[in-house]
Amino acid sequence: MISKKIEKALNEQINAEFYSAYLYLSMASFLNGMNLLGFSNWMRVQFEEEQFHAMKFYDYVLERGGEVKLKAIDKPPHKWKDIIDVFEATLEHEQEVTKRINDLVNLAIEEKDHATVNFLQWFVDEQVEEEASVEEILAQLKLVEGKGSGLFMLDREARQRSFTPPQA
Repeated sequence: MISKKIEKALNEQINAEFYSAYLYLSMASFLNGMNLLGFSNWMRVQFEEEQFHAMKFYDYVLERGGEVKLKAIDKPPHKWKDIIDVFEATLEHEQEVTKRINDLVNLAIEEKDHATVNFLQWFVDEQVEEEASVEEILAQLKLVEGKGSGLFMLDREARQRSFTPPQA
């Protein structure tokens, strides 16, 4: 059985993951409007990943005998200055998600909930990958100053990304 403290924190994380999905879908729409269809695709894949993450938390809470309590999702921003601003916001958001995951791990350790510590390790590893991926793209965008043929090439590369749910 999951403690009420852990249940509450995981429910908050479910909401945060769905917010992340909304944020990336909003970014996808913004990038689509800039005719950066590859980067729009990249963000749509992020949207799918975040929904997967939310459902992973959702299923875990239920599996542990907890109750999922969904609440309203905050409205995400819908405009950014340019492509570099979008990815700077993405990196900042992923760093906040990393902090949230680390706080959950700390709470699970404090509560001596080893099953939840183990469950959260997947998310710890995932956040290392997420931040590294965004940092790489942001560095490349800055190299080409977010424009020109370099941006065109990066956009074409981003078009190739697809979502494949990880195997259990």
